[in-house]
Amino acid sequence: MSTAHGTTTPPGVPGPRPWSADPYSDALVTGRGPLFLRRTDGWLLPLEVERWCARADAVDLTVLVRCEGTVLDVGCGPGRLVAELAARGRPALGIDVSEAAVAHTARLGGQALRRSVFEPLPGEGRWDTALLLDGNVGIGGDPAALLRRMAQLLTPGGLLIVETLADVDVDERVSVHIVRVADPRSTAGPAFPWARLGTPALLRHAARAGWSREGQWSAGGRSFVALRNRDGRDGPDDRDDRDDRNSRSTSSAAEPPNSTAVISSQRARKPSPESPVANR
Repeated sequence: MSTAHGTTTPPGVPGPRPWSADPYSDALVTGRGPLFLRRTDGWLLPLEVERWCARADAVDLTVLVRCEGTVLDVGCGPGRLVAELAARGRPALGIDVSEAAVAHTARLGGQALRRSVFEPLPGEGRWDTALLLDGNVGIGGDPAALLRRMAQLLTPGGLLIVETLADVDVDERVSVHIVRVADPRSTAGPAFPWARLGTPALLRHAARAGWSREGQWSAGGRSFVALRNRDGRDGPDDRDDRDDRNSRSTSSAAEPPNSTAVISSQRARKPSPESPVANR
């Protein structure tokens, strides 16, 4: 899971950066939970700290093999995906508002920038692939606004891969200032908005925002959707330069960041439609 709104947030979403102080930072230092998203009504959403701090697993690889060209990981957290792409010689950058997540990514050998997705970013409009995994489609609490922002970051015809809730039609948004990262001692960070989406809801938002579905798959109990940016294209079925994109050299350099930062990605374990949602 990740926080992408930071100090520069969508209109009407003020407040301090979440994920940038205890208990989240402490969990990344130790690499262990338990850690939760906590709503004011008492619901707790478990966060998979151990998985995020580990190396990319077999399910992650089903995503990475689909990436095209330069890759931007929005809400990269401790950086397992960015590090794996770097190890494979792929140009990739992670963004995150958590300083601890950025540092962890650098230790793994990945490049990361401490920045919100809603702030100015390197290479805007030139990224070939962007990732919203581990629940990061909830960043900012407004999936429609986030999808519009992702279209600005990607090249026309670019690829966005999103992880959704498995096999449920959920479109849940939590209002500003009622979700916090918390540990079992009830230590909590600043409040922030969050959202959770199942695949049907994501596809509805995506269609309205001008994305076309490229594909979808499930692996290891996780669900993913690949979306194609239709900006500047004829329509949802336009695939004129697919072969050209797929043949791009993966060694083309991403614009290097001028500072280090990462976005932390967090996903609930087998969430149900009734479980809480955090808005990023």
